[in-house]
Amino acid sequence: MSDLSKIRLNLKAMEVSSVGRKKAVFGVRMHSGWGVVVCISGNSVAPKVVDRRRVVIIEPAMEGAKQPYHFVKSLRLEEAERHLQKCAAASQRLAMQAIREMLDAVSARNYRVVGCAMLLASGRVLPSLSKILASHALVHTAEGEFFRKIVRKACEHCGISVVGFRERELDERANATFGKAAARVREHISSLGKTVGSPWTQDEKTAALAGLIVSETNAARLAPPPL
Repeated sequence: MSDLSKIRLNLKAMEVSSVGRKKAVFGVRMHSGWGVVVCISGNSVAPKVVDRRRVVIIEPAMEGAKQPYHFVKSLRLEEAERHLQKCAAASQRLAMQAIREMLDAVSARNYRVVGCAMLLASGRVLPSLSKILASHALVHTAEGEFFRKIVRKACEHCGISVVGFRERELDERANATFGKAAARVREHISSLGKTVGSPWTQDEKTAALAGLIVSETNAARLAPPPL
């Protein structure tokens, strides 16, 4: 049985067993080769961290895996494309494994992940590979997008709807979503470290806030379908 077939069977089993499960949302903030995923439930009054993990989605022994676009700058275009494809395949496998393990852990605690907030950088559409490699700024942009796309695909393969928005818009979105309560929500999320324990990093706080925003603003759309 292929990995994709196994995933589909697991998703079907999750649908059957979803009655009575509490809803939760992932918040994701990625870096080069790694990132944080926070699973948050509840609402703006009483948010709860169900799980949080630092996920590594590169093969440490693979040359150029952490900064694939930087690595291929000196290669011919065809060689660069092959290397990026190789890195993407390895990272996709690791991302699928990480998301699947986290979903299993969350499910065991009687939660169902119904959506994901993916924090973006510029959100710009990238040009061709040759143009990317000719610009140092675009190389950095492309690497960020490379790893976010990997995790996004992993979530979508697991049946999780992903909503992306620019990180620089996070405060604006929080204010629009929570209104006068936005400052209190930020403080509450910052204080969650007392409950979940150290470390409770800025990456995790940001991801948690993004997840809570998506949960609040997409509550109807993300709600599990009636059985």
